[in-house]
Amino acid sequence: MRAIEIKSHGGPDVLQLVEVPVPDPGPTDVRVRHHAIGLNFIDTYQRSGLYPQPMPFIPGSEGAGVVEAVGAAVTEVKVGDRVTYVASTGGSYADQRLVPAAEIVKLPPTIELTIAAAALLKGLTVEFLLHRTQPQGGLHAGDTIVWHAAAGGVGLIAMQWAKALGLIVIGTAGGPEKCALAKRAGADHVVDYHREDVVARVKEITHGAGVKIVYDSVGKDTFERSLDCLAPFGLLVSFGNASGPPPALELRTLAAKGSLYVTRPTLYTHTKLHRAEMVAKLFEMIASKQIVIEVSQTYALAEAAQAHRDLEARKTTGATILVP
Repeated sequence: MRAIEIKSHGGPDVLQLVEVPVPDPGPTDVRVRHHAIGLNFIDTYQRSGLYPQPMPFIPGSEGAGVVEAVGAAVTEVKVGDRVTYVASTGGSYADQRLVPAAEIVKLPPTIELTIAAAALLKGLTVEFLLHRTQPQGGLHAGDTIVWHAAAGGVGLIAMQWAKALGLIVIGTAGGPEKCALAKRAGADHVVDYHREDVVARVKEITHGAGVKIVYDSVGKDTFERSLDCLAPFGLLVSFGNASGPPPALELRTLAAKGSLYVTRPTLYTHTKLHRAEMVAKLFEMIASKQIVIEVSQTYALAEAAQAHRDLEARKTTGATILVP
């Protein structure tokens, strides 16, 4: 089978198309032939070495396709089923791959394979952040939030989901086109961080109060500004490093800026039931059209290096997939 492999950490050029043997499933494995593969920023962290991986390594944690083979102990799915997954290990940048049966999600007829590959990891991330990573007192209709990178794959889902919850959303993005995308997706206010002072605009919109929570996947470039957007006792949720890791934080800064909180969560599905609840909620949002998933960019698997270049240069919007 064809796969994208890296033999050492580095830039996009380390992503090389190779031929590797088709794996046989172990007792609890499922082999999935991919229809589409999700592209996520975490893939670039694993490639660059920010999140080091054992070599050689096939990147990618998300995909959707059809079951081609199952292990002897697998009962969750059968050959021919349409499935998607977010895997705990790499291996998705390939025609097909093995996935533990426990990580497989059987698709309902209402969800297309391409949409599943584009939506599962990003959608579960938004569910986890909006419903399970909250400030003191929780989030309620009418509360104001700040969401950076509002026109990205996670951001566009978040704009729609937050609007469905009745939240007032301040989305930040770079450039008029991306700001317009965030606005169409549901942001009440958009701030172009290329041309505007984000903190000043947030304080203007909130009449000087700041917000209860900031969701920040950008990292280094926005971290300090995110803290300054918060109201006293507010929460900064740092969940990505698109511009590089955030700077070291002197804890006394949190006191000086208003007894603030900072968390760095990861997508956490600690039980099968918990995970099933999150998936069901995401699929319900998509099926009811409260969230519309748009695949804005499609690259052939062999073009993975270019996809990484465009993602890191912030040339992409919304969801991106690779196709075998």
